[in-house]
Amino acid sequence: MSKITDSARGESCTVRLPGICNHNNDTVVFAHINSVRLGHGTGIKNKDIHGAYACSACHDWIDGRVKSHQDPNQIKLAHYEGVFETQLKLLAKGLMK
Repeated sequence: MSKITDSARGESCTVRLPGICNHNNDTVVFAHINSVRLGHGTGIKNKDIHGAYACSACHDWIDGRVKSHQDPNQIKLAHYEGVFETQLKLLAKGLMK
């Protein structure tokens, strides 16, 4: 693990999928963007700057472990918005420049 992925511990979820997020800081992990266009997907991690703090429920939906009734583009948008918010937190913590 890196300092960036470790920094997710105890943080709040930045993805916050409506009706999905469990808002439980104890379950938050660093959820990397799955970008097939960049040669990355589930099991092949992207760079740590391309991820968000996600609770276990949001992370399951992002990675497709739960059958989704939501538009996949809405899930992706929520994840990307979470990445931006997470990056602000990482800048504040001095983990990104």
